Amino acid sequence: MKIKLIKIIKEAGELLKDGYYSKKDVTFKAKKDLVTKYDIGIENFLKEKFLAEFKDFNVIAEESDNSNCKFANSIIVDPIDGTTNFVNQVPHICISVGVYKDKKPYIGIVYNPILDELYEAEIGKGAFLNGEKIEVSKEEDFQKALVSTGFPYTSGTCEDDLNDVVNKIKNILPKCQDIRRLGSAALDLCYVARGTYEAYYEMNLKAWDVSAGIIILSEAGGKISTLDGSDYKLFEDKYLLSSNGYVHNSLVSNLK
Repeated sequence: MKIKLIKIIKEAGELLKDGYYSKKDVTFKAKKDLVTKYDIGIENFLKEKFLAEFKDFNVIAEESDNSNCKFANSIIVDPIDGTTNFVNQVPHICISVGVYKDKKPYIGIVYNPILDELYEAEIGKGAFLNGEKIEVSKEEDFQKALVSTGFPYTSGTCEDDLNDVVNKIKNILPKCQDIRRLGSAALDLCYVARGTYEAYYEMNLKAWDVSAGIIILSEAGGKISTLDGSDYKLFEDKYLLSSNGYVHNSLVSNLK
């Protein structure tokens, strides 16, 4: 299944590349939440191919009406994770596809065609970047940890969320090496998986943002939790925390 998924996703990557270097017509779903015809076009392409090829799975996708799609045997699709980057030609963008069997992680694929980076993982078989095995950083000292985060779209409309984001940065920035914010949750998780970051956290993420990345990070030896350190539940939890595992307790305690 993974080989067929990768072939289809790489085909969709050509559409993303065409769009990246083209003029975009941008629509706002909310104050800070963008969508382009390329998001919709890539999603429709992937849905059509996946539903035809993998008949035992439904497809849950960002720009679709998912009200009749029950999360069970599901392929979860983000056609462009990092749409704001896509619109502004920041190359930190990707197609994210997470496959779940009976709600359990199975295959994760994150593809950035602009930088030609294909991250992939299948449960029990390790994580890979362009065919080379990747593993998390072994750094144990949180003061030396490079941490990534993101800002929710709600920061423009919900003062509570804005204050929460700012307070957490104020708490954590003096205690780590530094913070990065590059605008794609799927890729941030992959950067932890490959050892570039020691940790990544964010609030208000959607399942399609993280469904593939958490599989890839887990297979690279990383750890994922909620804000209190308990197991993260797709479609349910407000906060996602992730790390190389070695700094996870420090991440949890500093964010509290």
